[in-house]
Amino acid sequence: MKRRDFLVRAGALAVAPGALAEAAPAAAGWPGVRAQFELRAGERNFAAWYLASHPKPVRDAIARHRRGLDANAHDYVERNGGLEDEARVLAARYLDTAPAQIALTDSTTMGLGLLYGGIALRAGQELVTSVHDFYATHEALRVRARRSGARLTRVRLYARPERTSVDEIVSSVRRALGPRTRVLALTWVHSSTGVKLPVREIASVVAEANRGRRSSERILFCLDGVHGFGVEAATPDALGVDFLVSGCHKWLFGPRGTGLVWGRREAWAEVSPTIPTFDGRAYGAWIAGGRASVPPGPLETPGGFHSFEHRWALADAFRWRLALGRTRAEARTHALARRLKEQLAGPRLVTPREASLSAGLVMLRSPARDPADVVRDLYERHRIVASVTPYRERYVRLGPSIVNDEDDVDTAVRALA
Repeated sequence: MKRRDFLVRAGALAVAPGALAEAAPAAAGWPGVRAQFELRAGERNFAAWYLASHPKPVRDAIARHRRGLDANAHDYVERNGGLEDEARVLAARYLDTAPAQIALTDSTTMGLGLLYGGIALRAGQELVTSVHDFYATHEALRVRARRSGARLTRVRLYARPERTSVDEIVSSVRRALGPRTRVLALTWVHSSTGVKLPVREIASVVAEANRGRRSSERILFCLDGVHGFGVEAATPDALGVDFLVSGCHKWLFGPRGTGLVWGRREAWAEVSPTIPTFDGRAYGAWIAGGRASVPPGPLETPGGFHSFEHRWALADAFRWRLALGRTRAEARTHALARRLKEQLAGPRLVTPREASLSAGLVMLRSPARDPADVVRDLYERHRIVASVTPYRERYVRLGPSIVNDEDDVDTAVRALA
């Protein structure tokens, strides 16, 4: 097992650079990127990230693995046991980190549940989140608080999203942290308003609050990154968080049903796995009647049989995005979102105009009509795909991404008018 693992890891590292050259999606510019997708003709899709359309390299990889599994699943799994390691290696290259720090999951929700369920926590300690966070965070924390005797606190980070500032958000976080705070659970980009949090500045506040604390008392800054991951170029280390949780099937346009949890080495020591890993070292030690030392990422990756063709194709998704470039994708997404916001500026715009406080999501008020009616009419009359924010306060939501162009944006603005 050790020899096979060594060969697999070496092979993944050796193959990746050549594959990057082959997967380069930008040779024909942004129209070439759009051509990689099989989106329905005649539509302008501003929700392609919702459950990602697969670009050609990902479709091809899924089909290749599916054929192998359909022909002889036992043989294909035995011969390709290192493909999960390869996905982790490419994910680490994209995040500029070490493979051992990445656990693979099926979604953001799974990652949040595993993380918050596994953090070392005592009765009386505090879990802090915001009122702006999504159902998955609120529920995972509620269940953990009930089980552990910890206290759950939800704070409001800003009063008006379109008028918020770095100072308002950071000050709200600073006031919320106390001596018993153990977890700060926030979301990078709010799918309720489009506000992007100043994560680096918040991390500095957390670091200040952690001075002098023992490891069991430290505040762990956990970030749901799903609407920033694949848009923003910042790496987890640059953000300064302890954990980054994200699905890979939204703005990254990776295989549906894939996700990851990244953690700092020291922070992983504060988390226990919930589902046994199928890592070869742990499994081999069980057979031999011993114990194995498994790095935190593989240890925290749930075992069992998964939709292997999708998880293994994750490596190809990261190759494709590495060839496109993190900073290039960020600049393109922000440029389209800025164009949309500039033309829609006014009282109906919910999302901040500043790039420092927003990413790809753009929300609009619809005071005279139900947002769902607006979204329906946009599609039926103009073939524009938008969505409604799934929260108590509902807005019309558009998310320009790398599959869109300037003409899509301008057409959407005219249709909304």
